[in-house]
Amino acid sequence: MNAADLHHLLGAYVLGGLDSADSERFEAHLQDCAGCRAELAELDSMPALLDALPVPDAVALTGSSRTASAWPATSVPRAVLAELTTRRRKSRRRRVALVGAVAAACLALGVAAGPLLNRPPQPDASYSVQAESGLRFSVDLARKNWGTELAVNGSSMSLTGTYSLWVRDRAGGEDRACAWTATSSGRIKVTGATPVQLASIATVELRDEDANTVAVITVP
Repeated sequence: MNAADLHHLLGAYVLGGLDSADSERFEAHLQDCAGCRAELAELDSMPALLDALPVPDAVALTGSSRTASAWPATSVPRAVLAELTTRRRKSRRRRVALVGAVAAACLALGVAAGPLLNRPPQPDASYSVQAESGLRFSVDLARKNWGTELAVNGSSMSLTGTYSLWVRDRAGGEDRACAWTATSSGRIKVTGATPVQLASIATVELRDEDANTVAVITVP
């Protein structure tokens, strides 16, 4: 293929219509041909312009007087131009669709995973008890390296005074995990802690301000 033949590949090269072998030959030709480099620079915006136009208008534009001095019209027949322009546009649509699909998938994943990521840690054990007075008392136990964390929920409790939560271990020792003042609603939600490991807890006891046991939860 001589220099003249390679020069006629310019139009197809700009439109991305050359196979890899012809593209490599034309790019090698560009190194030695100042004329082709100059024409390529002038036509640099042509692919984007063609993509933005309907195919018939894009083909007509390549033969207009505006581009006649720079565009090697005889090198790319109008039918080929139409085909190349259509392919470029389809390729662009596929890329846009792919990006959209990936974005939608990421959004769907974010929506699906969001509740899972925001879900609080599940306790290792949960217990509840209802006293004869109507008081309802529950505790969630979570293992920690330093001991056990206790999340306490209560309702229908006394509206005055103070309460404390005590943990008794299997050896008979006890530790106060937390204490709080009664609320006007009779509901409480507090978190306590004890150095006693979960496996060593025998009971969790709710006591009033006079140290009377109000409710007891036995841990198996």
